Amino acid sequence: MAAVNSRQGKLFVDFRYRGIRCREQTQLIDTPVNRKRLGGLIKTIEAEITLGIFDYQKYFPKSKSVVKFKEIEQRETNAIQALKAPNSPRLAEFADIWLKEKKIEWSKGHYDDVDGILTKYLIPMFGNQKISAITKQQILQFRSILTKVPGQKEGCLGPSRINHIMTPLRMLINEAADRYEFTSAWKNIKALKIGRSEIDPFSLSEIEQLIECAPEEYKAYYITRFFTGMRTSEIDGLMWDNVDFKNKIILVRQSLVKGVLKGLKTDSSYREIDLIDRVVAALKKHKETADLSDKFVFTNRHHKPLNYTIVSRTIWYPTLDRANLRHRNPYQTRHTYATLLLASGESPEWIAKQMGHSTTTMLFRVYSRFVPNLTRRDGSAFEKFLNYGGS
Repeated sequence: MAAVNSRQGKLFVDFRYRGIRCREQTQLIDTPVNRKRLGGLIKTIEAEITLGIFDYQKYFPKSKSVVKFKEIEQRETNAIQALKAPNSPRLAEFADIWLKEKKIEWSKGHYDDVDGILTKYLIPMFGNQKISAITKQQILQFRSILTKVPGQKEGCLGPSRINHIMTPLRMLINEAADRYEFTSAWKNIKALKIGRSEIDPFSLSEIEQLIECAPEEYKAYYITRFFTGMRTSEIDGLMWDNVDFKNKIILVRQSLVKGVLKGLKTDSSYREIDLIDRVVAALKKHKETADLSDKFVFTNRHHKPLNYTIVSRTIWYPTLDRANLRHRNPYQTRHTYATLLLASGESPEWIAKQMGHSTTTMLFRVYSRFVPNLTRRDGSAFEKFLNYGGS
């Protein structure tokens, strides 16, 4: 049993770990308060030893025993690897096999994404380890490490990105466990909780400010984004063949992701968007100045499809600055469209179809606080709402 003892007026802890008696000196003076403090510490240590999650270095980083126990742990790991699924490969080897098999199933964008996660995160951490020997503790430690990795913006990686990185690891381990007949270490490991995405829509006056400050060649682009609610990949992949001026609709039939034209994620995403007169007028004016050889509605100066990261960096955020508007990501144009439709009293069923949702469930879950009145179903209330300045 662990105990707190004193040596030359200074306290030390006395406990057993892996059958070895351990004594770790502290600089705490022998007082009742300090004894109580260390008493709580050794209770925690004993509990972690019982659960098999005790990390000697965490508590005693300068102790000579750290190296000794790491050597013991390594010998045990090597023994486990020799006995556990002897035919299972190293993670790097299996990942290479798995990726080649998945290439025919996945889109290029998704394949590149997973390949990037393997190269940047998983192979450096687990690549040389037998996949059957990866433990639950190692998986959780890896996830903990990811919380300290710097993100693209200020701060470290968030829960959503960490879950995204952990997904290929889960798939690899579970698939290998099935093929090589070992028990997967991925048990009862839940994804990190992700907060709801921030809904920060623009007001009508803010929309007008932004469009006024946008470069002339991008005015139609942002008018279309704000008043159709199209996703970035959908509007970037929009072709003139899918714009029906006569019936005032846009046919959403494909998306453009990382320069690759592809289908849409769900059946409900394939839809017809009813256009208000302002969008029709903006697109007609845009077509008059567009190169008719371009099949895409919106292109850059080199007549190539838009790259959303470049457009965001060079057009969207500088336009927000010129309009003296706070920074919001471009996806808020879609949120803005949904909230304007709800504020104008359009039917939620009609709004869901415009947005590409299969049901109204997501509409109410995400935008519930923007629902004042649910009466219309034909788009006329939205048109009237805009014409009267949002009142």
